[in-house]
Amino acid sequence: MSKFPVKISILIAGLVVFPILTTSYLKYTSQVKQVSAQTPTKPAPQEVIQLGEVRPLPGKLNNIPVFNSNSPEWIKTEGILLSTFPPQAKKNPAAHLNFPFQGKFDLFAHHYTHTPKDLQTLYIGVMVHNPSKQPVTIEIPQAASYLMTQAPFVTLPPYQENSDAKAFSGPGARAVADVLRGVRQANFPAKLVIPPQQSRMLINLPIPVRGLEKPVNGRSSFMHLNSSNKIYVASMAMFAKKNIDGSERPPNLAEWQNLLKNGSFAGPRDKIPTPPDAVSGSLIYGRVAGVSQGSQWKATLTDKNASILNIPQPGKAISYGLVTLRGGRLGTEQNQTAKMLVRYPDTAYEAHGNYGVEYNLSLPLSNNTSKNQTVSVTLETPLKEDKLSQKNLRFRQPSLDFPFFRGTVRLIYADDSGKKITRYVHLWHRTAQVLQPLLELKMPTNSKRNIQVDLIYPPDSTPPHVLTVKTR
Repeated sequence: MSKFPVKISILIAGLVVFPILTTSYLKYTSQVKQVSAQTPTKPAPQEVIQLGEVRPLPGKLNNIPVFNSNSPEWIKTEGILLSTFPPQAKKNPAAHLNFPFQGKFDLFAHHYTHTPKDLQTLYIGVMVHNPSKQPVTIEIPQAASYLMTQAPFVTLPPYQENSDAKAFSGPGARAVADVLRGVRQANFPAKLVIPPQQSRMLINLPIPVRGLEKPVNGRSSFMHLNSSNKIYVASMAMFAKKNIDGSERPPNLAEWQNLLKNGSFAGPRDKIPTPPDAVSGSLIYGRVAGVSQGSQWKATLTDKNASILNIPQPGKAISYGLVTLRGGRLGTEQNQTAKMLVRYPDTAYEAHGNYGVEYNLSLPLSNNTSKNQTVSVTLETPLKEDKLSQKNLRFRQPSLDFPFFRGTVRLIYADDSGKKITRYVHLWHRTAQVLQPLLELKMPTNSKRNIQVDLIYPPDSTPPHVLTVKTR
């Protein structure tokens, strides 16, 4: 999983040594050395240990399937991204996974392009097909799609109140935040009726690059869907077609159908993932292209065999792993990653990162101490470990400079006066960053408070994280 929207290559230039011919050059290099010697060095980063325990997250993913189209992430050649159609009568049967959807399912499509030939506009198309002899209705309660130009990757404060939905960093984070709020964008209908044995386009949207300072753009789409009967779904990439006057137009349904029937995989292909049984070498998660199992994780965070969560002792913390995965279980031995029901052989074995998975977490806090306490709740990103080397979570000051969580969370709680509050807060956190609390509340002795933390895990974030309760 990339930490940035653009893959970065580090080029090491060759060192060319020229003869030193003049005393003036020697004098110049001596001055440079003197200046360098006077430049103060940065202090070494300090490791910060968070005392407490790390617990696995209660609950589990539900069984709702997710059409998960994220490979290749960067598209240069048009073709099929993900097809769950039957392979029969297709020129490239291996591109079709034969998985029908019925009832509730989610759709996630997240792709970028850069410097296409002649700066052509790339279109992302999602086709749905009704194989039956009766009409099928697809309900679309929530749906959002954004370009990177509509939601650029920008640096934001660690916390920003987001009741107006104007804080975002990246198209995926903006799309899932809309769905978390219950939004269906105006360009998506509430229902789509597909006649018997016909197909319709659910998405036919552009990724334009012409006129941009840098010819780089992307589109992220996320939807909750409900189909009245079996349907097949395919996501594809195709460059805009030309009108007679040379202007661009979107591909039409017949052109998408032809690509589905006669086309092959879009490219270039992403890195081959590391098999789950590998015991050595570097761990490559790979990008996801397939149907994953699980759209939502509901959990009530309590002590073992209890209905409450007793707050920790002052100065201590209780942390619950969030989006833990192979190689990053933070000592919990829990892999929360959604399993793949069907996938292409060169794509991820699991839905690493759980992009688009909704977490609904309830914390029934109890202060069973003899004193009034101040309790905080924080979503944070410790240094990634599988087994905790020091039995506690580790952070750094200063933090590493990579943004590992950027997205919106919803908080529902009663404030210190008893008033019910619902807040949306945008988080922009670097890895291993020591943070101020997301929420801080006063708890009198023998009192209880319930806090609800909801989020849809935002694309272009990098797990694992923890949800931490701490007593000041």
